[in-house]
Amino acid sequence: MKELLRFEQVSYHYDSGGQREALFPLSVCLYEGEKIAVLGSNGAGKSTFFLLANGVLSPRSGTILLHGEPIGKKEKQRMQLRRSVGLVFQDPDVQLLAGTVEEEVSFGPMNLSLPEEEVCRRVEMALESLVLTEYRNRGPQYLSGGEKGRVAIADVLAMEPQIMLLDEPSSNLDPSGRQLLEETLETLHKKGMTLVVATHDVDFAWHWADRVLVFHRGRLEKDAPPEVVFAEEELLSRCGLDQPLLWKVAKVLQIPVPKSLEELADYKIGRKTE
Repeated sequence: MKELLRFEQVSYHYDSGGQREALFPLSVCLYEGEKIAVLGSNGAGKSTFFLLANGVLSPRSGTILLHGEPIGKKEKQRMQLRRSVGLVFQDPDVQLLAGTVEEEVSFGPMNLSLPEEEVCRRVEMALESLVLTEYRNRGPQYLSGGEKGRVAIADVLAMEPQIMLLDEPSSNLDPSGRQLLEETLETLHKKGMTLVVATHDVDFAWHWADRVLVFHRGRLEKDAPPEVVFAEEELLSRCGLDQPLLWKVAKVLQIPVPKSLEELADYKIGRKTE
């Protein structure tokens, strides 16, 4: 797989009445087309990792490389990092500032000084991808939480990043909103985008991700496929995580762990045997 972003011994601490280590030296790579779930309790380091990956924060030590090239402190380099790595914040109200949805989505591309026709193309692509075309003249402040979340994703999508980071995107969504979010993520993945989702939802991480990063107290404790991560009960307990519901059901039924309820139903009616 093609390497996009690499952390080499990157660390960070916040200066708030005494230095507080937020991220201990971290080495990790993100590759093209991956679906990565980032797990960990509050304060584990997930958001700091995202802010460093997007260039909002600069490492206290270590090196971040984009396409193998180190990102220094020059604004041109940091801008390139922000273009390549988009960040969708947990609270969309923090991100949405314009008067209409169309103005909101066009804000980023316009700041890149792109030709008008290219700005229009990107805006239309983002609105169509997130099923927001009919909302283009609506004020973001009048939308539901799920609709605001889709606008926030469209904001980032219009910048055409290679990696999209989403910080707890389902935290304020109802079941139908979560389903639409997953459909949106599938659409983005089909476009070839690398998706990195910070979440507390281990059930989502199990059935969606092909790779899981587990953070605990500022350290990356595990980087592995979900079937490896969720098999390590000691790791989960230490990091304040639980096994997905389907794992628990499979343990009781003594069957291989299914990825979905549909697979579980197949086992139950005997269409699958191991």
